[in-house]
Amino acid sequence: MESHLAAEHLQVIRTLMERSAVYRRALAPVMIYAGVVGLTAAVIGRVINISSPVSFVAYWYAVAVVAVAGVLLLVRRQAWKEAEPFWSPPARRVAQATLPALTAGCLVGVLLLVLEERSVQPAFAATGTVPGWYGLIMLPCAWAVLYGCALHAAGFFMPRGVKLFGWILILGGLSCVLISPASPQTWIGLGHGLMGAFFGVLHLAYGVYLYFTESRRNVS
Repeated sequence: MESHLAAEHLQVIRTLMERSAVYRRALAPVMIYAGVVGLTAAVIGRVINISSPVSFVAYWYAVAVVAVAGVLLLVRRQAWKEAEPFWSPPARRVAQATLPALTAGCLVGVLLLVLEERSVQPAFAATGTVPGWYGLIMLPCAWAVLYGCALHAAGFFMPRGVKLFGWILILGGLSCVLISPASPQTWIGLGHGLMGAFFGVLHLAYGVYLYFTESRRNVS
């Protein structure tokens, strides 16, 4: 039984290494799509002034559903084009590696809603700000860090650029924790701005980079 599992693990690793270039090519449209969705959602959220913690979390959860659904369709289409199974052993390995961090990211948003419902005052409540507004900055930072951890874990099975991209999100999210604007209105706009930067601009930039570098490789 153990020898069978070891052989299966080796086969999965060998398959992932052989398909590294394919996965790198497939990442470009996925990242570009996710970046466009994230950036567009950030602009819409700011324009229509989605400002309360509850509406902020609900809105970005809905955006995440749209983004994930589109990504799954793109991946399914690419798998069909390559005549490969969608839920292959390598895909399961990547999903298992990213699942803990992604689950934690989902629960962080729920935690903010629970704290808001209980009207838990943060340590800086003496400033007179409304409970939960600070979470509009902390939540995007937490999501960026946890999502970066998920990408870093997936990077062990995919091109190494994914691990670097994960580190950028982790360090960016941790750095933005230090931001503490004085005006509540600034807090509201900054929450959507951080989401647009992390899940819009960075994804779009990485996708464009992958697209053009892969195009140069194909030409050469």
